[in-house]
Amino acid sequence: MSGALDGVRVLDFTQHVNGPLGTMLLADFGADVIKVEPPEGDTMRTSGDTFIEGESAYFLSVNRNKRSIALDLRSEAGRQTAHALASQVDVVVENFRPGVAERLGIGYEALQALNPRLIYCSSSAFGREGADSARPGMDPVVQAMSGLMQLTGEANGAPLKTGAAFSDVITPMLWTLGVMAALYARVGTGRGQRVELSMLDASIFAMVPREAYFFATGEAPQRLGNSHWEMVPYNTYRTSDGRHLMVLANTDKFWREFAEAVEAHALLADTRLATKRGRIEHRAIVDEGLGAAFAAKPLSYWNERLAQAGAMFAPVRTFSEVFGDERIQRDLVAELDHRVAGKIKVIRNPIRLSDTPATLRRPPPVLGEHTEEILAEFASRGA
Repeated sequence: MSGALDGVRVLDFTQHVNGPLGTMLLADFGADVIKVEPPEGDTMRTSGDTFIEGESAYFLSVNRNKRSIALDLRSEAGRQTAHALASQVDVVVENFRPGVAERLGIGYEALQALNPRLIYCSSSAFGREGADSARPGMDPVVQAMSGLMQLTGEANGAPLKTGAAFSDVITPMLWTLGVMAALYARVGTGRGQRVELSMLDASIFAMVPREAYFFATGEAPQRLGNSHWEMVPYNTYRTSDGRHLMVLANTDKFWREFAEAVEAHALLADTRLATKRGRIEHRAIVDEGLGAAFAAKPLSYWNERLAQAGAMFAPVRTFSEVFGDERIQRDLVAELDHRVAGKIKVIRNPIRLSDTPATLRRPPPVLGEHTEEILAEFASRGA
């Protein structure tokens, strides 16, 4: 079965997560992604403390469906090889700090002169311009800089980063859209173009609609833990067996049905809580009453009762529960045979296309695994 991006060739100079995750998404849909690594390899190959037969679990999670070539871009021979490859591909992606690609001889101007149809995507922490452009930055630094951390945490506590790498993930989700748009535009114009997205800008964009509150009031939304500044109830509550439920009721109708399901009769009888505004103004009363109700029964009881009531809720699941879910196992978890690590589990691409679906064709590559193959292939094309 053909992929949506069959025939699209991508030269991938990226490392870490923002970069490799995006090129992996392109590869999942059929693009031929050539991962260019320095002789010592992508730094993610030695990151973290979880390794499978010496292979980094971090690296394995974001580099499937790619071929690896090892090039020393600090050498003239390495730069010439990079130029030869770039002259024959459709897309180049890099996530160096601004100026580094130019110093290595693989900047936009240099490669666009070799290949006018080239889509050149750059994604750095803080962008190509501005006082912060040259600063190094990874996910938690960008979360702090974007304002995301001021939204996260308890009301009287310190700011917190998200539990997963928010900025590292939202950025490639967006720049891949930019690459797709540029490829589509090229069909009509015949010309390539530059695509740029900083992790900072992507993270700020992804906070919608929180910015609307700031633009309307001039004030930042307060940290409220798992609560919401304009919706009550919207919180987690502890059950009698020490588990937690996330519940919310966004309309007066949902509130009445929800309160009836948890037998919160005193809350239902309180006329101050009959409207959305009233519940916001008396947030503590709602949270205290619901907290007491949920604390009286175990999670299994509330799962069944709230599901029957059609309430909006979910248990706060553990990873064992998430990945033990039959539907998740079937639709999202796959197994690949890696040359060194053996059988590894990965998360499938979650985007569903009916005619040209994402596929798993290759395990993550060993460093330089395809160097000779790629060089021979491109030499024959360029002949």
